[in-house]
Amino acid sequence: MSRTAATAGTRKGLTGRYAPPAPARELTACSGDGVRFPVEVHGRAGDPAVVLAHGWTCSTLFWAPVIRELTASGHRVVVYDQRGHGRSPAAAAPMAYSTAMLADDLCAVLDAALEPGERAVIGGHSMGGMTLMAAAGRRQLREHGAALLLCSTGAEQLTGQARVLPFRSERLRAVAHRALLGSAAPLGPVTPLTRKALAYGTLGPAPEPAAVEATARIVHACPRRVRSAWGGVLAGLDLAADVPRLDVPTAVVIGTHDRLTPLPHAHRLAAALPHCAGVHELERRGHMTPLEEPETVSGVLAGLVRDHLADRAADRAADRAEDRAEDRAADMHEDMREPSA
Repeated sequence: MSRTAATAGTRKGLTGRYAPPAPARELTACSGDGVRFPVEVHGRAGDPAVVLAHGWTCSTLFWAPVIRELTASGHRVVVYDQRGHGRSPAAAAPMAYSTAMLADDLCAVLDAALEPGERAVIGGHSMGGMTLMAAAGRRQLREHGAALLLCSTGAEQLTGQARVLPFRSERLRAVAHRALLGSAAPLGPVTPLTRKALAYGTLGPAPEPAAVEATARIVHACPRRVRSAWGGVLAGLDLAADVPRLDVPTAVVIGTHDRLTPLPHAHRLAAALPHCAGVHELERRGHMTPLEEPETVSGVLAGLVRDHLADRAADRAADRAEDRAEDRAADMHEDMREPSA
């Protein structure tokens, strides 16, 4: 089955609030290596912008419930598929995948979707949060990032501190999780057994069946070689030195039962951030917090917009209205100067 057919099949299997909303428009971003990939824009053009980067083995489909919440409350949401996921082309070779590629692609999205100087709240889940860390210091993030959200993510030591495989020894956990991340074994079809296994590793202790189904369909749609290649990048992740360079207000969201990036990761991020805008611990939630509790994640993003972007958005709207009034006045002046017939 082709990737296009697999993506279409996944979309059809997502229902209710997990069904992907139709974008208001689509753009094309061009990354540093010349690869072009689609970008979705949801909501009204004049609304304040929120840019979201999804995590490992996911796609834009992951953000569906958050997109619904944010656009309903007057936000414009920009989403894209990380390299090799969804509709984004895969890299030419597994060794090409890197944190620099994550940063390059995000910067291309910011260039394509935002006007010069336009500010946005930028959020990332899991590998998407690592994308923000990798882009720390980049021109595009400095120019466009008014505030950030790091959601269910970490900067380093992912394999030793994960709790999916519950070995007591950190060394054994590191070895086992490294093998798990790098595995290219097919996940097979979505079945009751695979749903249960995936829910154990990624969701809280009592997930809603619809969240389990959405997680399984989205993750199973990720090409196994892409999953393996990015898993290898995550296994050796070390972005701790980049966290202090995220020098705008940054909120942290974490599920208390996250087995992939447990609570200590969030606390270390909060301690290293120059302007931590709060740590939000979601009780009895796992790693997939935007799917498990989209209202809260959307609320944190909307709060960042309100506190760090709304005034600037209002100023831009006022400037546009003033420009339109000046244009109308100039047109009227020209009409008055024209000689009568």
